Order: sequence, then C-alpha cells, then structure tokens
Amino acid sequence: MGPPPTDPSAAMQIPNAYIHVFISYASRDAAVAGALVEALERHGVQCWIAPRDVKAGAQYADAIIRGISSAKLIVLVLSEGAIGSSHVSREIERASSKKRPIIALRIDAAPLTPALEYFLSESQWIEAQTGSMEAAYAKLINAIRDPVRTAPRNDPAVRLEVSDSTAGAVHPKLRSNWILFAAGTVFVVAALAALLVNKFWISGHVVQEKPVATTSLAPAAGVPAQPTISENSVAVLPFTDMSEKKDQEYFADGLSEEILNLLAGIPTLSVIGRTSSFQFKGKNDDLRAIGAKLGAAYVLEGSVRRSADRVRVIAQLVGTHDGVHRWSNSYDRPFGDVLRLQGELAAGVARALEITVRTDTLQSHNASINPEAYDLYLHGLHAHDRYNREGFEAAANHFQQALDLDPSFAAAAVGLGRTLAVQAEFGFAPVVETYERARRSLETAIRLDPKSGEAHAWLGRLHTAYDWDWAAADAELKEALRLSPRVPTVLACAARLSEALGHWDEAIRLLDSAIARDPLFAGALNVLSGVYARAGRLAEAEATERRVLEISPTYASAPSNLALVLLARGRRDEALKVIQQSTEPDDRAQGLALIYYALGRKADSDAQLATLTREHANDDAFEIVETHAYRGEIDEALRWLDRAYAQKDSNLYLVKGDRLLEKLESDPRYKAFLRKMKLPE
Repeated sequence: MGPPPTDPSAAMQIPNAYIHVFISYASRDAAVAGALVEALERHGVQCWIAPRDVKAGAQYADAIIRGISSAKLIVLVLSEGAIGSSHVSREIERASSKKRPIIALRIDAAPLTPALEYFLSESQWIEAQTGSMEAAYAKLINAIRDPVRTAPRNDPAVRLEVSDSTAGAVHPKLRSNWILFAAGTVFVVAALAALLVNKFWISGHVVQEKPVATTSLAPAAGVPAQPTISENSVAVLPFTDMSEKKDQEYFADGLSEEILNLLAGIPTLSVIGRTSSFQFKGKNDDLRAIGAKLGAAYVLEGSVRRSADRVRVIAQLVGTHDGVHRWSNSYDRPFGDVLRLQGELAAGVARALEITVRTDTLQSHNASINPEAYDLYLHGLHAHDRYNREGFEAAANHFQQALDLDPSFAAAAVGLGRTLAVQAEFGFAPVVETYERARRSLETAIRLDPKSGEAHAWLGRLHTAYDWDWAAADAELKEALRLSPRVPTVLACAARLSEALGHWDEAIRLLDSAIARDPLFAGALNVLSGVYARAGRLAEAEATERRVLEISPTYASAPSNLALVLLARGRRDEALKVIQQSTEPDDRAQGLALIYYALGRKADSDAQLATLTREHANDDAFEIVETHAYRGEIDEALRWLDRAYAQKDSNLYLVKGDRLLEKLESDPRYKAFLRKMKLPE
C-alpha cells in the first residue's frame, strides 16, 4: 500500500478513540484515497489511513490492525488494484471478522475474485465510474451518516474524477466540537443458556422468557465486579466463522475451546475459563473492557474459514491494556492437520508471551485420531453447549458416532460420559441406565488416557451425585486435581464433594479458585452462594446470588435461591417478591409454600405444597422433603426422605447441612438416615 498524496508532517494524528472510518486502498490508488480522505475530513468524518496515521517506530501491521479495530466503519476504494492486492484482502477479511460495516466506493469495472465477492456480499456499494467527484462524496457521506437508510441498494453510477490539484491537497484540521458520523450495526447475540437444575454446579434449566427484573434482584453493594489482572493471563474468545455458508460455527467454537485447553495446560500461564470467555461471543465489546471484566492482560481472537477439506485460521494476540497487537499468524492447512495447527497456534501464543513450553504440553489429542471422528467430536461439544434436552441428545449421538469411528478417541469418551451424567441428573433420561452408561464411558476414557483430569473429575462427580460413594469420589477427585489443578470444572466438581460432606471452608476455597480462573462462571457462583448459606454466612450468600443474576439474568434457579436466602435472613416480604419472578414451576411452588408458611398464610402454603407434590413427586421428591421439614411436619418429611432415597433423587447428596431440614436434625430417624448415607451426623 503506497502513501496518499499528503504532507505527513502536516497530517493530523487521530487518536484511536476518535477514529470513525478506516480507508482501505491499493497503492496505485493513493491519489484517489488521499482525495477521499480530504473530502471526508472536510465534512467532519474522521479517517484513519496508512501510512499517515502509523506512528513513528510502530509495526506497520500492528498499526493496520489497531486502525481497523478502532474504526466504526470501513471504506474500500474498490478497483482492479484493490482486487489484486493481498494487503487489501487481509484488511477486508479482518474488518469482516470484526463485524465492521464496509462501504465500497467502486472506481472501475474490474471483476471481483470469489473471496472478495464473498466478503462484500452484504456490503453497501457506491458505483463511482461516471459523474462528478462531489456527487460521489455526497452519496458516501450520506451512507456513512445513515448506513441503515442507505444500505443495501447500489447507488446510481457516478463517475469519480480526480484532478491534479485535488490530489495534492493537504488534510485540513479536524473539527472536534460536533460529530456528523452515526453508524449502527445490528448484531444477533445468542443468549448464553442458563445452566440447568438448581443446586447442581453447572445447572439451571435454559429458559426463553424475559430476563428477571433487576429492580429487586440488583447486585448487592460490595460485590466485586472485576477480577485482578495478572500479567501472564489470556482469554481465548470464540473464533468467528467466516465460511461461505456460515455453517462452521461448531468448528470455530470447538477450535477455540481446544486452543484454550492447550494454553490452560501451560503452568505459568493463567487462562480465563471457557464459560467467561464465550460470554463475549458475537459481541463487539472493546478489548479493554473485556480484559477488565475477565481479568485478562491479553485476548486471543481470530477467524476460521473452512471449505471442502481445507481450513484457514487467522489469529492474533492483543494486549487489553493498550490495544497493542502482540502476535498474529495465519494457517492454511488440510483439515486432517487441524490438530497440528492447534498446537502450532498455541505455541505461537506462548512464544509471544516469552513462555517456554514442552512439545507434549501442547498436544490435546493423539495425532492419529480419525479426522471425521474429530469433526463429530466438535459437533458434540457444540451441541452440549446448548444446555437443553435436545442439545444433550444430539451431543451424546455425536460423541458416540465419534467413538464408533475411532474407539481410541479418549476425549470423545469423556464427552459422552459427561453428557450422559448430566442427562441422568437432570431427568432427561432413565436414571440408572444412563448413569451406568456414563460410568462405562468415563472408565473407558481413563483407560485410554489415564492423565485426563476431566475424566477423573466427572467420574468423581458420578460417585458423589449417584453412587453416594464418598471414598471413591474422593480418590477420583484427588487424582483430577493432581492432573488438572487449575481447570474450573475440575475445581467445581471437587467443591461439590466437600459441600456434600459438610466441609464448607474447603468447598469455598475450591470455588473461589474456580471463579478466579473463570470470573463469569455463574454456575460456580451459584454453588458458592449455597455453600455460604450452609455455613451461616447469609450476607455473603445473598451478595453472591445477586452476582449470579448480574452475570446471567435468566439463570433459572437464581431467583429461588435468592428468595430462600432472604427468607433465612428474615426478609419475608422481599423474599415473596423475588420468588414470584421465578420461571421454574417446581422452584416457584416450593418457594411460595415456604414463604407463605413463614408469613402465616398456611392455606396458601398448603395449596402450593399440593401443587409441588402433584407435579413433582416422581422427579423432585427432595424439595417435598425440605418443604415438609420447614413446616415442622417431621413424619411426612421423613417419609418423603425415604422415597427420595429409593428414587435416587439427584439432590439427595446435599442432605447434610441443608438449612431447610434443621427441624429434623434432633430426630433419631434422621440421624439414622445420615448413617445410611454414610455421612457424618
């Protein structure tokens, strides 16, 4: 790209925060680009153009990337030279991946390449092959000011003529007291599904209803909103799917997650957990804001384009403090080399951060894995992340198909075991049959890869929630923590065992560690609130549950959990207002039964308990136990407790320390039940 015809010493250096338009052009069109910038800036539209706005001593590529990232909109001088320019192609691909609107000012009739035609398929064009220069500028300025009204039609042909005098003009001083530019882009952001089934660390039914009102559920004062930023910390944002049919989102997400896991295996690098990083999927937040929210000094972002059997990946590492581009690379490989590609990309990030790593640290899977099986595995990860009945069913099928193709694929066995365990716990599949199948899959995963911390963690989770075999759970979770001491899900699984055994301080320590690595992990915060409540730290329980709602307003079990904390704190009227906002029928019925009873409205409490019993006797007996116990109906509570045991109720492992069961604690029959569960009295 050649310089525009301006006097660099006189050109104004525009701070990134005020850039409105990035000008992309080929070097042979420098005169056109220079005249264009002069016209736009004369009308109050600020521009970024190279080399004028590349600071002395700065890396040229870094400056280009920062310019695109800071711009609100891209103007492309579209010509034969631009079509043949690799620099322009990279700029347009980068702008598209950052979801920046593009307006093409077409100055000749050269045919587009397929790649450029794809990237410009949804862009606005201004044909400038006939007519006057001023007419073209007027249309362009109108398009910049009101892109929604003027897009998507092509403008009538207007010839752009550049005179020698215009080409040699110097940029005027920019006006700063008014702004003419107003551009907007509509983004469809997929709401991160709230996790399923209350009281499970990765739980809460996904809901489609409106977010819970923030008036009564607002975060409490004193709750830390932003984590501390460590110098060697990185967040891996979900890569953008740039494939022609936009049908490779599963692959882009899976690739991002795999790279995240590789980087997380580097002991000296702090990697933000997936749950938090993926909250920014499809969003256009400023990288500095992302860094502050996640506690990350660097952000790794990129794009993926897959066609036939080839994959192209572009990645860059950016500092969140100053926006400096630290490293970037592009990879164009056969799909069969995607595992090697992931390792090379992770190694590039490590080198950029001056971290020395062993080669085996950056190998996520056996390099001989069947590529088709790996593709099915990525499909499974994507389906599992939908966190609903259909998603789990699809995930289990994909993981099973991957294993059928490649029985040595340990990660697919882990994925299958994890998915089956969740299906069983959430009541989406027959409990005994599904848990036993999950057990076989997780044991297979450990046989294939004894160093899989996740496999050991999920088997420990199964021993906790289904077997009630505390010794076996402890052994598996200790091994998981030895192998993967910094993985948030492993830490959360271990915390659940500590909670079940009444080791509140240990559970809090583990959850704090998980949240430090994954600060927007609403599921872990939800569990932490419950542990605080069991430990009698009710103010902290309330503040933490409000933090859950701040992060995830649709988190299904949070209103119920918050209402119960408020009830325990004696704020009954406030608890009633909160529980009425619950979207979960069982949580709402139980919460109303408890709160009405506390308010002296026994008839209303009876009606809600009857609803809970009628609708959920076979899938949520433990909530019925809690309600009878709170109301002082000891015999009924103990009868339902035996029924919950017979049904292998998914929440029964949390019986010890449940504040709603306090009236049972002195009863010998309850103590005998704890002994039957092999729990300390």
